[in-house]
Amino acid sequence: MNKRVKIELLAPARDAATAMEAIRHGADAVYMGASDFGARAAASNDVADVARVAEFAHQYNARVYATVNTLLYNDELRRAERLVADLWQAGVDALIVQDMALLRLDVPPIELHASTQCDIRTPEKARFLEQVGFSQLVLARELTLDEIAAIRAAVKVPIEAFVHGALCVCYSGRCGLSQAVKGRSANRGECAQMCRLSFDLVDGNGRVLERGKHLLSLRDLNQTRNLEAMLEAGVSSFKIEGRLKEPGYVKNVVAHYRRAFDRIIADHSDRYSRASAGTSTFTFTPDPVKSFNRSFTTYFLTNRQPANGSTMASTATPKSLGEPIGKAKSVRGLDVTVDTGTALANGDGLSYFDSDGQFQGVRVNQAAEGRVVLRERVALPAGTMMYRTFDKRFTDLLSADSARRVIALDARLRYLPEQGRLLIDLTDERGCRVTHGVDIGPLDKAEKPQTGRQTDLLGRLGDTIYVLREAEVLPEWFIPASVLARLRREVVEMLSQLRLTTWPVSRRRAEDPSARYPSPRLEAADNVANEVAGRFYHDHGVIEIAPALEVSRRVTPEVPLMTTRYCLRRELGLCLRTPRGKAVPAPLTLLHGPDRFRLDFDCRRCEMRLTKAE
Repeated sequence: MNKRVKIELLAPARDAATAMEAIRHGADAVYMGASDFGARAAASNDVADVARVAEFAHQYNARVYATVNTLLYNDELRRAERLVADLWQAGVDALIVQDMALLRLDVPPIELHASTQCDIRTPEKARFLEQVGFSQLVLARELTLDEIAAIRAAVKVPIEAFVHGALCVCYSGRCGLSQAVKGRSANRGECAQMCRLSFDLVDGNGRVLERGKHLLSLRDLNQTRNLEAMLEAGVSSFKIEGRLKEPGYVKNVVAHYRRAFDRIIADHSDRYSRASAGTSTFTFTPDPVKSFNRSFTTYFLTNRQPANGSTMASTATPKSLGEPIGKAKSVRGLDVTVDTGTALANGDGLSYFDSDGQFQGVRVNQAAEGRVVLRERVALPAGTMMYRTFDKRFTDLLSADSARRVIALDARLRYLPEQGRLLIDLTDERGCRVTHGVDIGPLDKAEKPQTGRQTDLLGRLGDTIYVLREAEVLPEWFIPASVLARLRREVVEMLSQLRLTTWPVSRRRAEDPSARYPSPRLEAADNVANEVAGRFYHDHGVIEIAPALEVSRRVTPEVPLMTTRYCLRRELGLCLRTPRGKAVPAPLTLLHGPDRFRLDFDCRRCEMRLTKAE
């Protein structure tokens, strides 16, 4: 019989408080930045805070991954060594990394995961990273189910894939646009999000095809309907994007996927199990539409070449669209009637596209049965589609204590009359067991059965993380409440301590010196920024290495600033394989202020390349 696959729901956290909420709401693991090198400069945390999260997470058999996934410069290597040593001492379970120098630095043998910045798209790349010591591989977001399955067949280590959140339009780790234009490296945690800007699109004859559209701004990923297919393809760790997101977003999205995976595990308990322990209950009904989203896409998961005209981008606005609620029926001053079945509330935030195509927002002062009174007058013609981008009631629920996560316990009381000793065996849902006893002397026989009383006393677990599932008690004996309460309290403390002290420490896999990198040459986009990483690649068969753009600072028309599987021609219905597309002459150029970027299209590989226009 095959071993059951442990499903890991991996949640983002910008800080310790958010990380703990993610775990309470059902995450099996969290990933967060430390004090440096975390690829999100605005989401760094002191090592002491990371240590607090690790101690909290390990109570539930949940894991903590620290992101040390920026490119490192030569003069930063020693600082990186000290950080990794501190994270190891803090109890971090693994590092998510991009720079291969971390495989060669003088650091503790902490488990390493290959970041999505490593651009893992092929079985050959995945196999190489496994061979050199990575224990988990974060795949590129652009892959299809068949491509994921091919990688799964090539490696034995767990496969991690994104299921929800914002999408980079470029292959992750290979985007130089922010560095080239703003001097802010996406590979160093300082992305300027150039892809969310508005652009004009001009064809080879100088004709403007699109004006002021967010042509590189993708919708947000949502793979809710494809979770079982992803499991079948070989994914076992399911990652939510969002280390900059506020706690309410994390609570809602984590709870949504927790419920989805719990249903899958319940339906296929012979094949799948959960990677951590405990059960989460919520005070709200999770709904990802109610949190920040640019509307949703499943990207390329089910089709390598989506049909011409299929939509992946949110070209009208890079802002959150929220949930569509219906059209405005009538507008009289501040009074607006909306044709909706959605219950609106005072304080809700509504949005709409105005006559110029700009996305506008307004707050609701009063709401009752589809009629709202706004805080300010707006130019809102009847028939305008309305969106709720702020749900006051839902946000209030998420702002409170919105979840509790508990570990189920089984308790068994035993009395040894000849020794005058009362014992309790406590076993948690994962089989961790402790026994504790007290010398109590002779007990009196009970005048009436004590089952209910003793079970109630054992179940008074207060504000601990435990809940009593089953109890085997001593109904014929009268046990003083104070004795039983003390015994319960002490044995629960013992169990908690045992669970933490026996936490398994994962160690890095050994580097195979015979492993060969799939290509003898590395481009600037392969991101070699220090001498140690260069020696690593040379040792594994690479003979020519172009320095990372962050090092060379050489931006020429020959240097790709983006390579994308997303095709703007296809998005606009101008695929070169169609008559309409062939009628639009190359090259296409994107304009934003003084910046000009040329677009080239590789139809054989179905990829788009963006370079600096001459």
